[in-house]
Amino acid sequence: MELRCAGPEEFDRVAAFYRRVCADTPDMARYGRWIYGKHPTDAMLKDYLKQGALYLLEEGDRIAAAMALTPFQGESYRDLAWSQNLADDEAAVVHILCVSPAYRGRGLGRRMAEESLALARAAGKQAVRLDALADNPPAHRVYLDCGFRPVGKKHLYFSNTGWADFVFFEHPL
Repeated sequence: MELRCAGPEEFDRVAAFYRRVCADTPDMARYGRWIYGKHPTDAMLKDYLKQGALYLLEEGDRIAAAMALTPFQGESYRDLAWSQNLADDEAAVVHILCVSPAYRGRGLGRRMAEESLALARAAGKQAVRLDALADNPPAHRVYLDCGFRPVGKKHLYFSNTGWADFVFFEHPL
């Protein structure tokens, strides 16, 4: 399987992939709480594609897994007890990492997390950071197995989750 950066012209294909993941992933309502149109949104996907920040892991013409890796962290990442005090542009952040239900159980979530580390190193970043719902132990296990460490928790509001606790993870590079 090959990992590659997707381009803006692939929006329809990428959006269809995320719609399927949201609709067909077992326990999505319990662990991820993604509702296409609320999270992820068309605007979010278009922005990641425009930035050159959306990566696809493909087998032939099928998307097996996807993620966004932004070359900066946003405001919600600033006031946590990170292992390093970094400027926003010194950390890369993983967003919307998911695996197609047809490819579950093959270690692709782990591979995508590891790929985020390699991409961030190549870009000269000092750390990779991400967040996951506090009640999503399957995602936590993947990140912990890849060497990410939890650094804190925040109670945040998003349209797809309402008020919920999120655990923030970091992997220094």
